[in-house]
Amino acid sequence: MTDAFTKMMSQMMEQGQEMVRAFNPALENMQVKGFDQMFPTMSKDMMEMWFGKTFNREGLDAKTRLLVTLAALTVLGAQAEPQLKMTVRHALQAGATEREIAEVIWQMSMFGGLPAMQRALETAQAVFAEVKEKDA
Repeated sequence: MTDAFTKMMSQMMEQGQEMVRAFNPALENMQVKGFDQMFPTMSKDMMEMWFGKTFNREGLDAKTRLLVTLAALTVLGAQAEPQLKMTVRHALQAGATEREIAEVIWQMSMFGGLPAMQRALETAQAVFAEVKEKDA
């Protein structure tokens, strides 16, 4: 990274922290664990609006955008577990199958490594079980 890029990223982080303090000082110490439970799965129409054609360029539907997001989160590993859970739920809601989700995660093993893939698969399987239990 260049010094200019490093400085820009540092400034962006500082600005974000200032915004958090301004909006709600208690958020400074917020724990990310359980964050995914704060936001229920969006409706298919809402996902299509946010991830599909309304606010995004043409070419990818909501399901595809969510599967691409899932791939990126898988490569990030354990640091993105709450976001991965939400994305798996949203991908299912957008019409992705469990097999498609598992294939995307498996494909990322060569980029994120086997531990990241295993963690993501375990997380996805937990979400699959939660969804089935909720629907039962």
